[in-house]
Parts: sequence; structure tokens; C-alpha cells
Amino acid sequence: MSPRSPLKPHEIVERALELSTADGCVVIADEHSSANLRWARNALTTNGVTRGRTLTVIATVDGAEGTASGVVSRSAVTADELEPLVRAAEAAARGAGPAEDAQPLVTGVPVSAHFTDAPAETSSEVFAGFAPALGEAFARARSGGRELYGFAHHELTSTYLGTSTGLRLRHDQPGGTLEMNAKSPAASGGHERSAWAGRATADFTDVDPAALDDELARRLGWAERRMELPAGRYETLLPPTAVADLLIYQIWSAAARDAAEGRTVFSRQGGGTRVGDTLARLPLSLRSDPREPGLEYAPFLVAHASGDTQSVFDNGLPVGATQWMREGRLEHLVTTRHSAGLTGLPVAPAAGNLILDGGGERSLEEMAAATERGLLLTCLWYIREVDPATLLLTGLTRDGVYLVEDGEVVGEVNNFRFNESPVDLLSRATEAGRTEQTLPREWSDYFTLAAMPALRVPDFNMSSVSQGV
Repeated sequence: MSPRSPLKPHEIVERALELSTADGCVVIADEHSSANLRWARNALTTNGVTRGRTLTVIATVDGAEGTASGVVSRSAVTADELEPLVRAAEAAARGAGPAEDAQPLVTGVPVSAHFTDAPAETSSEVFAGFAPALGEAFARARSGGRELYGFAHHELTSTYLGTSTGLRLRHDQPGGTLEMNAKSPAASGGHERSAWAGRATADFTDVDPAALDDELARRLGWAERRMELPAGRYETLLPPTAVADLLIYQIWSAAARDAAEGRTVFSRQGGGTRVGDTLARLPLSLRSDPREPGLEYAPFLVAHASGDTQSVFDNGLPVGATQWMREGRLEHLVTTRHSAGLTGLPVAPAAGNLILDGGGERSLEEMAAATERGLLLTCLWYIREVDPATLLLTGLTRDGVYLVEDGEVVGEVNNFRFNESPVDLLSRATEAGRTEQTLPREWSDYFTLAAMPALRVPDFNMSSVSQGV
């Protein structure tokens, strides 16, 4: 094969490993394909399909003082660009100091049966059933005086992971998101109304544009009456999407080493971690499982870089189900092989999905019907950390905050800035609804595999009024 001939993904991995002169080598080839639709004012505007490849080479070099690593990633790598990429990773390793997280590369994991197969690819055909239904939703919205805006995105990533220790692993990860906004033009003397709904999906066969339009129409109806409320603490119903955004940030902040060193909300006063502590009065259980139906992710670790919650030396490590919290009790923190040695905690790799279950049966609508007076949120956005020691977060409500009185939504109120810690919220929640798959709105570019219940919080801190929409 000439150096300019196109190489298949598994061949790229094998060739890079052959070229390596380092003491250890990990090669990750990610083959991406995506398809998308966009629409505005009840009409499709654009659509497209893209393809791409990213190659990551991790070289490890053993020295007198320890093992160093060098990581280089590049897109659209061709056969003749492969050797320079491998040499760059080796040069980075030789120029670096010993890696603190150094461990022997993983061994003994069975080869994936489909490692040499062609990458899976998405196409516009993923929208074959969805697009006609979307057109019908446009017609319904038009007749109801609504304008629909939004986009649908589907991605398929085939990951090929090979190591100098013999690992040859492959995983195909589908992921889809649907976001839809409805707007109702301002009537004479009135105000423009807007509402949002979103869904996560693996293949767009389980999303119903008409159902989303119904949901949006109902929210626009609630917004016909507009009221102003001051900042303060309110009984608040957090929908599954908002719960997901908060708990995703929590799991991102749950590194075992940081907790053991006294830097996070999971640090125990006086030393150690809070593993074993009760965090919630409700029987809330938080878990991850790569084999959860509809929320599957790779059953082995893929780490393109080292950080607080992952290590490049752990690439290929088998990943199973992890119970982060069981009936309110903290069971695990995110732990690499290196941080497990430092903390004495068991290895618990970073996860690709997050599932919260509190045993509740009621839907968000049923929870609202049982509310004497409180706020019903649509979603959160612009979430930022204020204090890592308490995991205090701030952010804004968006696209509809509604006042519930005597079980009925009586109107829309202004948006707020909030200040809350998800860990503290779990301790104060008084009801969890039915767990359902949801789309985290704030973090949907990074994390889409989530199933959450709605939560009732008796005193959610709306710290100031916001003019956002």
C-alpha cells in the first residue's frame, strides 16, 4: 500500500502502533458523521451531512524518575501524515516530566469482534420518518398562530482504540438532539411569548414533533397572563432537564482525589471524603451503566487527555455499572487507578450516562396539580460555578417560569438568577417524580445521555430578577 493510499480506521490504528518507538503507545481513531435539519417560522431552512476523523496518539516513555506521556490529536489525518503525528507524540513525551498519573497500560481486555469493520455512519435517512411529521407540526402551528424554530442533530461516532499492550477495542456511539422553540407574536398591547422543549434520541424514531408542538402551545397559553415576582425563595418544580444539568455538573465535580485533598463539596471536614455520608432525605439513587437501554455508551474507558476525573493510562479499562449514590447515601466518587491508590477508594471510571431515581410515580404535570403555590421551571442556562467547596452554582432560568396556584398554572412570571448547590438541593428536595429520559439543555454539546425525575424543592433560591428570556 502506498503512503498516500486511504487507510481504514483500524488500519490507521495498527500502522500508528507499528511506527511507534516509544515504550508504550495508545492510538484512538474517532470517525465522526453527522446530519442536521434547521427550521424557522414553520419552514425548513438548511440541512446537511458531514464526515470527519480525529486521531489521537498517546506515547509513554519510561525514565529514571518515572513514566512520561505525550498526547497529540489531529483531524483529517492521512497516511503520509501518520508518522509525523506519532513522532510528535513521542517528542512531547520525551520533553515532559514524569506523569503523576502514570500506570502500566491496560492489558487483558478481549478484542472487539467488529474491530476491523467499517465505521458506522449516519445520513439524512435518519430523518426519514421525522421530517414528514415535522412538516405536519408546522401546519398545526401555523393554523394556531405559532411559529416554530429549532434544529435536529444526529451524530454517529465510531471509536477504534488500540494499544501496544494488545488492546483492540471498538464502539459505535449514536446521539441525537431535538430542540424546538415556539413563538407567538405580540398582540395589541401584549407581549411576545416564547417556549422551549427538547428531546434526546438515539435515532429519531422515538420523538414526536406533534407532541412537542402540543407542549409548546400549552406553555404559550400559560404565558398569555404575565406577572412580576420579586427575588426570594420559592417552592419550585425543577423539570428533568434542569435536574440533569445540575447533576451533570455535580458528577463532573466528583473527582476522588480533589475530595480527599479537601478541595470540594465531597471533602469531609477533618480529612478524607464524604463517601458513606447521607446526602439526601429522599431515597434518591444516582447511577451510571453503559448497558442501560436507550442510554448505552462505551463499556471501556476512552481518555483523549488526562484530567481530574480520567487518565490516558487507563484507556481501555473496562467500565461497568456504578452506583454513585444509593437511597441518599454517597457510594462512589470518580476514581482513576492512580487516584484509587492515593485515596484507598475503589476504581470508578468517569461515566457516559447519568440516571437518577427516587421511586416516584408522578409526572411533572401531576406534581404541579398537587402544588398549592410554587414556580414551575422550563430549563436552566448559563450555569457557572461560584464556590467549589460547596459546589455553589449560579445561572438563569429561561424560556418560561410559571406560577402555580391551587394546582393550576395561572401565568408566566419574570426570569430569575439562581444560586444553588446541587448537593444541597438533593438534601432539601421533598418529592421526586417519575424518572424519564431527558435532554440536558445547558450541557447538550457534551452530555446527552440522562434520565431524571422532576424534583420539588421547597425553598429554591431565586437570588435576583433577570431580564433574560
